[in-house]
Amino acid sequence: MLEELQQQRIECPHCGHHLHVTLDPSAGDQDYYDDCPACCSEIHLNMHIDEVDQKIELQVDADDEQVF
Repeated sequence: MLEELQQQRIECPHCGHHLHVTLDPSAGDQDYYDDCPACCSEIHLNMHIDEVDQKIELQVDADDEQVF
């Protein structure tokens, strides 16, 4: 099982700024928000632990899509 902290480079979906986030797989799947240090907009991060392949899947989006 994945237990170690991992660094991942992502791109802000609002302004394109590159930043590094620390992923902690020890807590399992996670869904959280972080602020971009460049534009201060919220970045939605969804982390899924793939137990079969022993890897972390990370989805990054602006979370600003409207649902009707």
